[in-house]
Amino acid sequence: MLTAEDTNNTDRPLRESVRDTLRSRIFEGHYAPGTRLVERDLAAEFNVSRLPIREALRMLRQEGLIRDRAGRGSEVSGLSAKDVEDLFDVRQSLEVLACRLAAKRATAEDLHHLEGLLDQAEKFLAKGSILEAHRANSEFHDAITRIANNDFLRSALEPLQGRMHWLFRHVSDLPELIREHRELYAAIASGDPDRAAHQSASHVSKYRDQFPEETGAGVPEPRKLRKKP
Repeated sequence: MLTAEDTNNTDRPLRESVRDTLRSRIFEGHYAPGTRLVERDLAAEFNVSRLPIREALRMLRQEGLIRDRAGRGSEVSGLSAKDVEDLFDVRQSLEVLACRLAAKRATAEDLHHLEGLLDQAEKFLAKGSILEAHRANSEFHDAITRIANNDFLRSALEPLQGRMHWLFRHVSDLPELIREHRELYAAIASGDPDRAAHQSASHVSKYRDQFPEETGAGVPEPRKLRKKP
């Protein structure tokens, strides 16, 4: 259920609070692929009207995290092998561009924020707070997109973010992931767009390699990222 702080926060639309809660449940495995999401039941659970629930589900549908059930409401989406491959094709192209632009446009404040997210991820990992470490790593990629400061790029990436974060939550070797992010940060901080683009392409390719060819209806079991020789 949403907290009193969530429901009383007039600075943020209720539909966004509902969306974020539902998204987190999907990311964290509380709602497996195929789970039915019923407006009436969710409205009762969150103690809100059905309108913010309907709007939240619409936004999650746009992100590809849920889909219609032929007149029977909504259900949590799965990802086929082709879905995963297509996502990585598009994400790699767009994220390489985002890192290239970020290397050109990052301010000292931007770089401080990126480094702070990496520090957060390491602290959460050291405490065994795996979900929080994943959140910090996801925010690291989102922050790069914001730093790139290209509205068309951001609008192209936004519909993919939910599905990509969902996949990335299944990375098993978090220390290696954070190390990869440190290298990507260093490339962006160098101010060299070519270096940042190369590092980004290498980083995304390693994610692609960890997912098997056959994923079925749900999220695949991950393999550990391959360490550099």
